[in-house]
Amino acid sequence: MIRTRHHQPSLWTGVLAEEVDDLWEPWMRTADKLLDDEELVERIFEAQARRFLKSRTRGRRQTPAEVVLRLLILKHVRDWSYEVLEREVRANLVYRTFARIGAEKVPDAKTLGRLGQVVGPDVIADLHRRMVEIAVENKVIAGKRMRVDTTVVETNIHYPTDSSLLGDGARVLTRVMKKAEQAAGGLIGKVRNRMRTVRRKVLAIAIAARQKGAAGEEKRRQIYKGLLSVTRKVVKQAKRVIGDVDGMARRKKNELSGLRTQLATMVERVEQVIRQTQARVFGGNTRFDEKLVSVFEPQTEIIRKGKASKPTEFGKLVKIQEAENQIVTHFEVYQERPTDSALLVEAVEVHQQQLGLIPHLVAADAGFYSQANEKQLKEMGVKNVSVPNRNTRSEERHFHQKKRSFKRGQRWRTGCEGRISVLKRRHGLHPLPLSRARWHEAMGRAGRHRR
Repeated sequence: MIRTRHHQPSLWTGVLAEEVDDLWEPWMRTADKLLDDEELVERIFEAQARRFLKSRTRGRRQTPAEVVLRLLILKHVRDWSYEVLEREVRANLVYRTFARIGAEKVPDAKTLGRLGQVVGPDVIADLHRRMVEIAVENKVIAGKRMRVDTTVVETNIHYPTDSSLLGDGARVLTRVMKKAEQAAGGLIGKVRNRMRTVRRKVLAIAIAARQKGAAGEEKRRQIYKGLLSVTRKVVKQAKRVIGDVDGMARRKKNELSGLRTQLATMVERVEQVIRQTQARVFGGNTRFDEKLVSVFEPQTEIIRKGKASKPTEFGKLVKIQEAENQIVTHFEVYQERPTDSALLVEAVEVHQQQLGLIPHLVAADAGFYSQANEKQLKEMGVKNVSVPNRNTRSEERHFHQKKRSFKRGQRWRTGCEGRISVLKRRHGLHPLPLSRARWHEAMGRAGRHRR
């Protein structure tokens, strides 16, 4: 059963709240007023209602929606784990008062983790949208200026090489097959562990990579032939295990359904790695379609943004756009990386939809420039388009980019770099094994707060 708030606080709870009132931090007072918004609480309430079929009327009482929202905000601001969040709130009257828990029981860490999963990407997007509306209502945002930038959120993977990917796939398949064999009490054929051979060949390839020239290349090819052969045998054995599971009785088959799904998924990924390894090592094709760079995070893309310190990054592209007073008005995680120049007009359109007017100033870096973009923004009513063209030879363009208004826009644009730095350092966008949903969640949490 779900509810929006705890029951009316007791007299004793009210006395304790008054006692610690002067201990509140300034940000907590501001957040307390903002989080009193009924639409924010209602959105969390609706998300809890979809948790189970009859969550609204059946079962034990869940943590109230208001408490869930405030606890998750507190966790985010303090950058705590769920275990630390539980301990700190239980021991601190200020946190209890801020979270509107009072003398009630604090949810344990496991419950808090499940409640955090309830708040998915759609809920985060709605909460962020409502926070932007509140900022507009309180005239924190006027909508006359807009800046936009992109960054790469990297997934937590090792640097991908064909040999390491084959080794990862063989290791996972062997481990899952062993688990299936143990859970089934034995299969038709015994699972053979070939990992010693795989590890030796992966290490031999790494050593042979130090040898330059045609001789070293030929040596690596010969070792790759052996590694591919062993990996194919592991895949073939995994398919046989899947067939054994499919032939079992229904009850046993249901018990092993999770392991069977893991095997089927990993077999498909390893076969893709085998194909792209053959194409690169023996065919010289380095632009294999749908290249896989991790068997654990298959959504990872190879992204090159021209950084001298890190020319190649592995992750997903994220767009962040802001208005005045450092408010993130919109964010987007792209399933497939677009070019930055394809995002500028769309960003202005989103700005207009959210805030109801075309910005007077649009600032972005040179990656967003195109003549068509600048022309279209002028037609839409943008007075100052501060997007530099680094490759122009036009004297007129050089003169335009030296104007005071253009330079002022570019100085304001550099705030995007600071925002991205804060998002990555402070708000949890460091390399993590994130799904697309968790990227949205992290970005949404960051967008609700000012620096």
